Amino acid sequence: MNQPIFEITEQDNNKSYSKFVISPLEQGYGHTLGNSLRRVLLKSLGGAAITSVRISQVKHQFSTLKGMKEDVVEFLLNLKKVRFSYDGEKPITVKLSAKGPGEVKAKDIQVPANLKIANPEAVLAFLNKGAKIDAQMEVTVGEGYLSADDREEKSIGLIPLDAIFSPVIKVNYKIEETRVGRFTNYDKLILEIWTDGTIKPKDALIKSADILISYFKQILSPKKVEKQEVKIVDTLGPTGKLSVEEIGLPTRVANALIKAGYETVEDLVKVKKEDLVKVRNLGEKSIKIVAAALADKDINFS
Repeated sequence: MNQPIFEITEQDNNKSYSKFVISPLEQGYGHTLGNSLRRVLLKSLGGAAITSVRISQVKHQFSTLKGMKEDVVEFLLNLKKVRFSYDGEKPITVKLSAKGPGEVKAKDIQVPANLKIANPEAVLAFLNKGAKIDAQMEVTVGEGYLSADDREEKSIGLIPLDAIFSPVIKVNYKIEETRVGRFTNYDKLILEIWTDGTIKPKDALIKSADILISYFKQILSPKKVEKQEVKIVDTLGPTGKLSVEEIGLPTRVANALIKAGYETVEDLVKVKKEDLVKVRNLGEKSIKIVAAALADKDINFS
């Protein structure tokens, strides 16, 4: 097969939307490129988002704040919509301090020079006269989506948030036939990309192509994966031999664990949390019960 030669033209472009036309492509390669790029654009690009919030005088999310029109849940939902452009890697703390009357907007969040808010006019809350809000938030970098349920609250008053890190909001593609000379069986790939404004669509496309190239390079010139031997040290002692029924678990939880093959404390310590959640009749509340029972035995269940 000859070296592929095609053109990429950008149409209707602005800060957060672009349409790309990639043509001509050998028949079938329109879908090959379109599907691959769409997958990477939506799932593998990094971004920054608020992952936890601490609000003065608020102990949990199902609360109200005196003088604020929205309840705390609504306020948190609005915080999730704030989009950040961050060139760092470590989590960073930002603060919000505002007094009424009036709207509280994303631009009221105090951020350092290396952190920028892409949608400063986003409304977070409305405060009545005399009302005020003081909040401290942690902005973290990541990829894809991170559920608040996957993180435990470190202290009372610290509220974890679901975080959408991906800077790409939507991707559409379609394939049309195009002509090369007298041949009409070539593909034209039309790719539309919408972003949250923290990255230009063209830059998102280039990064996605670069990620795909890194995977293909591993196929062409595989790097040897070094296998590390994991040494298991028995630090549980006699406690590890205790059955799940002997550590004070509710009968329903203990039975579900036994049916899934986790019969002893040693079994529980070895299993990953995400695997345990998949067990039938177990949920996040049950996992917390298991963690509490193990903590009573001085065992950290992470």
